[in-house]
Amino acid sequence: MLQINYIRQHPEEVKNGLLKKNFTNIALVDELLNTDEELRKHKADYESLQANINAASKEIGALMAKGEKEKAAEKKQQVNNWRDQQHTSKNSLQELEVKFTASLLLLPNLPHASVPAGKSAEDNETVLQGGQIPTLMNDARPHWELIKDYNLIDFETGAKITGSGFPLYKAQGAKLQRSLIQFFLEYNIQAGYTEYLPPLMVNESTAYGTGQLPDKEGQMYHVTEDGFYLIPTSEVPLTNIYSQEILKENQLPIKMTGYTPCFRREAGSFGSDVRGLNRVHQFDKVEIIQLVQADKSYDTLQEMVQHVEKLLQALELPYRILRLCGGDMGFTSALTYDFEVYSAAQQKWLEVSSVSNFETYQTNRMKIRYKDDTGKMQLLHSLNGSSLALPRIVAALLENNQAPDGIHLPKALHPYFGNTMISK
Repeated sequence: MLQINYIRQHPEEVKNGLLKKNFTNIALVDELLNTDEELRKHKADYESLQANINAASKEIGALMAKGEKEKAAEKKQQVNNWRDQQHTSKNSLQELEVKFTASLLLLPNLPHASVPAGKSAEDNETVLQGGQIPTLMNDARPHWELIKDYNLIDFETGAKITGSGFPLYKAQGAKLQRSLIQFFLEYNIQAGYTEYLPPLMVNESTAYGTGQLPDKEGQMYHVTEDGFYLIPTSEVPLTNIYSQEILKENQLPIKMTGYTPCFRREAGSFGSDVRGLNRVHQFDKVEIIQLVQADKSYDTLQEMVQHVEKLLQALELPYRILRLCGGDMGFTSALTYDFEVYSAAQQKWLEVSSVSNFETYQTNRMKIRYKDDTGKMQLLHSLNGSSLALPRIVAALLENNQAPDGIHLPKALHPYFGNTMISK
């Protein structure tokens, strides 16, 4: 969440940043500042009462030592009155703190200066495009037909077992999934990331920490009896590993990677964009996360973007990198780059990764800090990226590499898949 000190010092800058993100309730900033001022006044009053009580308690002891019991009794009565006032003040404080925190949680992160203005995906900026878009054979088919031809994924049985959007991978389809996961993880580990295998459910506090709550309740599956949420990405449990911790500077940067299934309700999704693997409720993804000092985070962001780009180059897929505009960015992000691969059979670009810098937005919620070389406590910056999400990668691999004799796989996957192609 945003830091209140920054909002106090730069209210107009905050409002302009929120407008760039198409946040409409700008009046919330002034409401928040008014609540903050009222909260600070109540805290000052409470502390003043406590100071009076402390001073009077010492005075009572001195009066009793002198034998002035009557004056001591009067002071005790005054202390009791102050304690009653303090009790009332404490209740007001608690109510204001709840109101203040609830308002602060509703404000999204502020966009970085380089974020372009805009309202939707059409306003995103293409910053780079690479790879060659293939020319397919005349009878080329979309992946949802190829997976039936090659018996790779069974959507019908998955729907019978669970519901629509829960694919059942089998045979060469399951092997391709495993091969991609292994390739991604080993690539990340070689780049210095430590591998984790986290829980697939998180509690409410963890979901608040990374900003899934109170923003994305409708997108997550909720285990109501236990209050747990199925993770939409491994970013949620992995970043929270360091929640409430104070790190030493020599521990930085923290670099984590993890593979998990991910669960997203995608409520209301329909149409051609959701056919086959284009959008599913359960999917596999490998994530990369870093925790770094503030002055290093944007260099780290570029490093992570290049890391994901090399993965796509190794998969020999045509890709482009987009800088998201204010209106298309996530709630918690300060700057996001999206990666898309070109699906030749569908003749459209498919998003396969987002790499984002959240600055202190998440770490302020989770209180992830470090002591700098002066001994001062500082919030870290958190960054994460998909490295990579599998469904649309698989869709593009199948479509772009189809040939009369089978589906040819990129060389990087040969040692993991144990063959050069998928055959009937």
